[in-house]
Amino acid sequence: MSLLDRARVCRRWNPDDYRPFVVDGRQMGWVTHPLARRLADFPELLVSDRAVVLSPQVAGFQQRTETMDRVVRALIDSGQVPRWRDERYPVLRDWQETPLFALDRGAVPIFGVRSFGVHLNGYVEDAEGLKLWVGKRSPTKPTAPGKLDHLVAGGQPLGLTPWANLLKECHEEAGLTPEIASAARPAGLISYRCLFTDGQRDDVLFVYDLALSPDWLPDPQDDEVQEFYLWPIEQVVERLRTTEDFKFNVALVAIDFLIRRGLIGPDEPGFQEICWTLRSGGA
Repeated sequence: MSLLDRARVCRRWNPDDYRPFVVDGRQMGWVTHPLARRLADFPELLVSDRAVVLSPQVAGFQQRTETMDRVVRALIDSGQVPRWRDERYPVLRDWQETPLFALDRGAVPIFGVRSFGVHLNGYVEDAEGLKLWVGKRSPTKPTAPGKLDHLVAGGQPLGLTPWANLLKECHEEAGLTPEIASAARPAGLISYRCLFTDGQRDDVLFVYDLALSPDWLPDPQDDEVQEFYLWPIEQVVERLRTTEDFKFNVALVAIDFLIRRGLIGPDEPGFQEICWTLRSGGA
């Protein structure tokens, strides 16, 4: 087991197992062949051996959103989508674009459309060295229950900028005040496309770093995190190298943090592949 193993988890998928999902003449996602056959039941979706196309007669943001809502609710009833999450994600390929429609979060992996998120590395530097705040996810979370997580992380919903979303998540998940959270700094992005338990994940994660005072303590306002730990960075590296305890995409963001801090470099086994994999999606 190695850091390279952690990175490779986010490259597991075979395009032969999917058909493109096309909207307004653009490929916006991927659907499995069994799902494509099910989608042929909906007259608004034009299904062939080559692709699943949302009918051009379904035009504009509102009509596409309403049509896909009906499709998703029918798929929930027949078991193809786990549940309605009641959180809208914008459907677009680049964050600067205008969304073609909105899709319920629960259906995003099933249609293989790109989703965005924010991840915050909350760290402390004191006389003992560099430390990273680590959360343990609640055992009741629908995704990766009990896995290790960042201090703050969350999906990017419709209607919020990444910065506004980060400040919201900082308050909800860690009790960070706007004054403290506003010191966070953008640190790039992580992107990947992979097959995972909830479907195909085509994710772009906007990464932020935040230096925190040694005497600051998390005060979560929701129940998404069971507990928090402030770990020496050596302990973080050890858990990444030897276990699968970290949520799969959190591991990628943490590895990127280690690279940017100069804690791992070209002598790391598989270093080039690790670096490429951190941004293997996003096209």
